Amino acid sequence: MSRSRQPPLVTGISPNEGIPWTKVTIRGENLGTGPTDLIGLTICGHNCLLTAEWMSASKIVCRVGQAKNDKGDIIVTTKSGGKGTSTVSFKLLKPEKIGILDQSAVWVDEINYYDMRTDRNKGIPPLSLRPANPLGIEIEKSKFPQKNLEMLFPGMSADFTSENFSAAWYLIENHSTTSFEQLKMAVTHLKRQANKKSEGSLAYVKGGLSTFFEAQDALSAIHQKLEADGTEKVEGSMTQKLENVLNRASNTADTLFQEVLGRKDKADSTRNALNVLQRFKFLFNLPLNIERNIQKGDYDVVINDYEKAKSLFGKTEVQVFKKYYAEVETRIEALRGLLLDKLLETPSTLHDQKRYIRYLSDLHAPGDPAWQCIGAQHSWILQRMHSCKEACVQDLKGPPGLHSPMLDLDSDAHPSVLAHLSQTASLNRGSSFQSGRDDTWRYKTPHQVAFVEKLTKLVLSQLPNFWKLWISYVNGSLFSEKMIQEVMHCLVKLVRGALLPLSIPEGVVRQYGGWEVKSELSGQWLTHVIQTMRLTYESLTALEIPNDMLQTIQDLILDLRVRCVMVTLQSTAEEIKRLAEKEDWIVDNEGLTSLPCQFEQCIVHSLQSLKGVLDCKPGEANVFQQPKTQEEVCQLSISIMQIFIYCLEQLSTKPDADVDIAHLSVDISSPDLFGSIHEDFSLTSEQQLLIVLSNCCYLERHTFLNIAEHFEKHNFQGIEKITQVSMASLKELDQRLFESYIELKADPIVGSLEPGIYAGYFDWKDCLPPTGVRNYLKEALVNIIAVHAEVFTVSKELVPRVLSKVVEAVSEELSRLMQCVSSFSKNGALQARLEICALRDTVAAYLTPESRSSFKQALEALPQLSSGADKKLLEELLNAFKSGMHLQLTCFPAAASTVMKT
Repeated sequence: MSRSRQPPLVTGISPNEGIPWTKVTIRGENLGTGPTDLIGLTICGHNCLLTAEWMSASKIVCRVGQAKNDKGDIIVTTKSGGKGTSTVSFKLLKPEKIGILDQSAVWVDEINYYDMRTDRNKGIPPLSLRPANPLGIEIEKSKFPQKNLEMLFPGMSADFTSENFSAAWYLIENHSTTSFEQLKMAVTHLKRQANKKSEGSLAYVKGGLSTFFEAQDALSAIHQKLEADGTEKVEGSMTQKLENVLNRASNTADTLFQEVLGRKDKADSTRNALNVLQRFKFLFNLPLNIERNIQKGDYDVVINDYEKAKSLFGKTEVQVFKKYYAEVETRIEALRGLLLDKLLETPSTLHDQKRYIRYLSDLHAPGDPAWQCIGAQHSWILQRMHSCKEACVQDLKGPPGLHSPMLDLDSDAHPSVLAHLSQTASLNRGSSFQSGRDDTWRYKTPHQVAFVEKLTKLVLSQLPNFWKLWISYVNGSLFSEKMIQEVMHCLVKLVRGALLPLSIPEGVVRQYGGWEVKSELSGQWLTHVIQTMRLTYESLTALEIPNDMLQTIQDLILDLRVRCVMVTLQSTAEEIKRLAEKEDWIVDNEGLTSLPCQFEQCIVHSLQSLKGVLDCKPGEANVFQQPKTQEEVCQLSISIMQIFIYCLEQLSTKPDADVDIAHLSVDISSPDLFGSIHEDFSLTSEQQLLIVLSNCCYLERHTFLNIAEHFEKHNFQGIEKITQVSMASLKELDQRLFESYIELKADPIVGSLEPGIYAGYFDWKDCLPPTGVRNYLKEALVNIIAVHAEVFTVSKELVPRVLSKVVEAVSEELSRLMQCVSSFSKNGALQARLEICALRDTVAAYLTPESRSSFKQALEALPQLSSGADKKLLEELLNAFKSGMHLQLTCFPAAASTVMKT
């Protein structure tokens, strides 16, 4: 058969790919002369003539049917042109599986439905109806062992519908050999699927828009045809019949699908509920998660979850959400109470306190948690301080065995203080400070000292965290100092109640005092307490606490220092009172016993023990800044001096003490000073008096001056007054003792002159010519020599002073006796002049103006020598006297060189 036209030629198709039943537009040349001329149309080998609609010789519209080939040509066959060709091709895509209840714009082949149902065992969740291959590329199962994957990804899953889905596990298991290009295609597929899901119903409408238009055109054509016939409202007309048919079809469809649609609605409700549970599982699981995290102590996780829930559901109007959020608020309120209890629990570290405060702040707890914590900590510290005092007071009132608590040196807060105390407590003060107590006494701490140690240790262990918490709270702004000051005042009052009870008001003595102690602390323990308080002050200063808050501690330290000075001086006075018992009467070459040295050492050691107390640490005031303190210290110092002077006075009147002569030191270069002393030597009262006089002289010249220098070195005030008063008292004692000794020694000698002169009824008017010095004068000289020996034995320096007074007394008595004689004979005058000159020349080295005057008056009472023979006789007799008593007169070195004056 001949053809009058060219064969059809397809030059384009739109779209060039799609799933079955996709509507396409074919363009080309010679596509037919009309609908009847088109006799064949195949796309990818599938006959599409049934759905073809000829539009023109260059355009045909049809739907793509099911085809065996994925890609093929478009072949048009016409009566006029025969079988045509194609320059383009169409790619047939695999259709998505559509469920029985899914929307579709075209008729769905039931084969796909059944395929989907048979694929339900391939891991697709029935509710989500997600494809088994979410990447849209071929799955290639790997041979990697499942156990190894589970070990490599613990707690994870390869199921992409699981909460613990691991993409790496899924790729290793299903696409271990897939190329990178295919993976990129999979990413594009995922993006496209996500876009479709987000478009929702709008995408469905857009995809089936052409179908809606075709239905609209068909209904419009039917309506126009019926109007043209005029039968749309005639009973029994085709329109009426068609309406009835459609209604019956609708009712039949409703009846047919009522059960299915009911199940669909129920499934939709269940799916929506599950979707809500899945979407808002955070809120629904939050109460249980809060309980679990609280038990674990993960408060940060609880707070973060609560903040998230509050921002999402805090203002919700959905009842179920409101119900669960109310349950969350209940759990959070319980957590607030728990955290507040932990915050107020004591003791607690600063880190925990800050952490709980932050938690409560994040949970918007009512009130001010930081301030509540500060208040609780403040009350707890004060309670601990009072409890410490009550425990120590109770320990003091307990059984006797508890009255000497032992300090735990290993746990002591200030070991250096105790070490210093143990080194300085036992002072080496010569024999006067040797005690019979054993070495353990220094470790037996008085209750007050142990209390101060415990109290300061308590404050130093708790106050730093309290202060840092306070600083963190105020953050540098102005604040009330009441709490810190209250702790400082409590510390000071408790220490004062234990050590200075008279310095606190009577109304609070019971609260801060109550110490029933029999004796006051010694200066050594007070020094230890002062050192403890100083270390406490330094530790508190290191916390950068303002100085005005610590002023009460400085005042306490000053009062303790003053009290320590007073107690130490009083203790020194008591020690000095006992020095008299230590006098051994052993005299050295200078005529001194050990007593002045012991006295000086006692004071020096006392001042040395006060050195640390008197030294001013940074910020401390001088101990002697108050006039009252200066006066009290001055009076105590004077009292110490006068006590020692009184001890000397007591020693001077002490009963005779037997002393072995072997203990006495003797100057071996001097003559035998003990030739006239019996070998069974015993100290007489006169010798004790001499020893005390010798000590007094040394005290005046050396000891008191040295002590004044030590007082000045330690910044004592009123040193001039102390020295003046002490010197005056010492000189007064010295003078009284000296006069007593002179009285004891001079009176017997003076009393023996007059009887000796007139012995044997001697008469100055009627006597024989002189033949030498009479015995009474020799006896008097021997007595003077005995005094010299006694004094020289004790102290060489006292000899001139004592003998001068003795000579004064003898010369005065001799002058009186001469002046009482009414008249002298020539022999009597010569005898008197011989004796007066002999005595005067013998003691010439110890003559004083008073004794010279007495001798002069005695000679003036005698008649003058008239002849040279008398003078020659007088000189001869004097020389004979000196020669005869040369041995006895050796103690008077100036006697031999004295020129006789008549």
